[in-house]
Amino acid sequence: MANTADFKNGLVLKIDGKLQQIIEFQHVKPGKGPAFVRTKLKDVVSGKTVDKTFNAGVKVETATVDRRDMTYLYHDGTNYVLMDDKTFDQVELAEHLMGDGAKFLLENTVVQVSFHEGEPLFAELPVSVELRIEHTDPGLQGDRSTGGTKPATLETGAEIQVPLFLESGTLVKVDTRTGEYLSRVNS
Repeated sequence: MANTADFKNGLVLKIDGKLQQIIEFQHVKPGKGPAFVRTKLKDVVSGKTVDKTFNAGVKVETATVDRRDMTYLYHDGTNYVLMDDKTFDQVELAEHLMGDGAKFLLENTVVQVSFHEGEPLFAELPVSVELRIEHTDPGLQGDRSTGGTKPATLETGAEIQVPLFLESGTLVKVDTRTGEYLSRVNS
């Protein structure tokens, strides 16, 4: 059991038999009336988000979640295969547990997987990854500094928008949450 004062982002609660992860929360102390905590919760299984308000000081049941670092090995077409770095056990995760950012994963990337009672709940990918541009059309002369973007295919097969001055073979940093180009990496 946890008190509302113990709330933090990432904490998994058991509410009405469902596992809900706190995405964000805010303690509110209005001028009149009692204090309360406004939260945004994400259903761990379905991925739906809901807003829920708790009175301050209320006890809420927490779920025991075991977070483990695992190495991404390969994608077999339907599942992602990961290996526990300590026990060398292999686990298969369905595509929906990995999320949209999985298209930016290279083999041997470390991913944090959360388990509840032995069942994998979800995977947390690195916030950014460094990938090489496999193919992109050459930029036009004069379009070297600022301005537009062009499509580029990365070494994982994912396609993103990059600045016009980048060429094939360039190493770039990509945000796995949004799929946006962040910067060029000097190698």
